[in-house]
Amino acid sequence: MPELPEVETVRAGLESLITGRTVLACSVLHPRPVRRHERGVDDFQATLVGRTFATPRRRGKFMWLPFVDGDALMAHLGMSGQFRVDSPAAPLLSNTRVLVDLDDGQQLRFVDQRMFGGVWVSPGGADLPEEVRHIALDPFDPHFDAVKVAHRIALKHSGIKRVLLDQTVVSGIGNIYADETLWRERLHYDTPAASLGIRKLAATLRTARSVMAEALTQGGTSFDALYVNVNGESGYFDRTLHAYGQEGRPCDRCGAPIRRDHFMNRSSFFCPRCQPRPRRQG
Repeated sequence: MPELPEVETVRAGLESLITGRTVLACSVLHPRPVRRHERGVDDFQATLVGRTFATPRRRGKFMWLPFVDGDALMAHLGMSGQFRVDSPAAPLLSNTRVLVDLDDGQQLRFVDQRMFGGVWVSPGGADLPEEVRHIALDPFDPHFDAVKVAHRIALKHSGIKRVLLDQTVVSGIGNIYADETLWRERLHYDTPAASLGIRKLAATLRTARSVMAEALTQGGTSFDALYVNVNGESGYFDRTLHAYGQEGRPCDRCGAPIRRDHFMNRSSFFCPRCQPRPRRQG
């Protein structure tokens, strides 16, 4: 699933292309991606026409496209969702699901191979949609306070990676950037968060921001064609990953082979020498 850098790359790409643009027409090519629009496909198509986009917004991994009238087009990318902006004459990708014609002659396209994602209209959601109000601030938010969040994390006895992935504690960090952050901080993913102390926890949050900022400069992380920006280009941060996806390769710091463990129905990648497993009490 796209994490903060990938979603922000898409948001920033859309900002320059759709802000101030008015919808002339909308066509839903497959109903599943608009399943969360309560009034159905026909209403979704009709309600977009005539609306003008404001600046796209994001919190953590969650993005929405506000309208100037106060509503918003919610956008959940799921595992394979993409936004593309093309000429209406450009060939459609085989997994194109929704077409939105804009008043500058361009077409906003929602593409989703696996259709775990979707789009729908959130009434009154331009500033902060109801759907994302439970999501915590992310490390790029100007109001994010690493020390304050560290105090909250210090009360939790779960492993540090599990806490970093909890979007109600800190948003935007997913499996890739959690592993990269913990590698840089020399922390095992199962280290109890409460055992680390405020200074170390705040440092870990700042490192997560640094890791994601580096990824942003490279357009995010791409392992296949499922993640691309609005121009169809892939991100390149995967070329500089130190832990995630590096199983069996020598650690860039000490040379020990990177290990992969099963973790929460996915994987954790870490260096067993630099990031030793903590000793549990009892």
